[in-house]
Amino acid sequence: MKYGDLVALRDVELSIKEGGIISLVGSNGSGKTTLINTLSGLVGCAAGSIMFKGRPIQEVPAHQRVEMGLVQIPENRRLFPYMTVLENLEMGSMTRRSRDKRQENIKKVMHLFPILSKRSKQIANTLSGGEQRMLAIGRGLMSDPELLMLDEPSIGLAPIVVQEIFKAIALINELGTTILLVEQDVNASLRISSHGYVLENGLITLSGRAQDLLNSDRVREAYMGL
Repeated sequence: MKYGDLVALRDVELSIKEGGIISLVGSNGSGKTTLINTLSGLVGCAAGSIMFKGRPIQEVPAHQRVEMGLVQIPENRRLFPYMTVLENLEMGSMTRRSRDKRQENIKKVMHLFPILSKRSKQIANTLSGGEQRMLAIGRGLMSDPELLMLDEPSIGLAPIVVQEIFKAIALINELGTTILLVEQDVNASLRISSHGYVLENGLITLSGRAQDLLNSDRVREAYMGL
């Protein structure tokens, strides 16, 4: 992946096992967001290939990737600020694959995030930061994803809200959705993951079982201050 003459990602190779939670961790500027933007089609792939469900998708437009079940929740949430919670959720079910499941998926989201049920008629930009994050995740789930990519879901949130978000992510996975979790909070993300990758300066420098990475002296010193 390039921005002009700047190469943002080099020789990145990762595999996301169906049914798991995979963490992609690293510091600011390491290329994490660029990587998932490339996977979702928001930025182009300068070289190499992206395989999803057994087919190359690097030339597939972003909206068609959503139809295939590849969904990204961006760091900045990008809600419809003047729509209600319920209207935002309904906007997430406009794909062909999800329209017939709209009511079923609304119930699923409300079960995962009960506060959204209480706030269903509230305007999105009047929600707290944590509630907006829950709504962004919920809207993504409305499109019935097979792979859900979450970009920094904990950023800017109070620790108690972060715990709630990560519990919901684990439950989403238990209900059958594969997850790619992009996070600066290395400890929290690896603890709920089966496998992890460490991205540094556009390169994958470490990968392995999440528990092994948690126990790695290099990871603990670089990202956990231990």
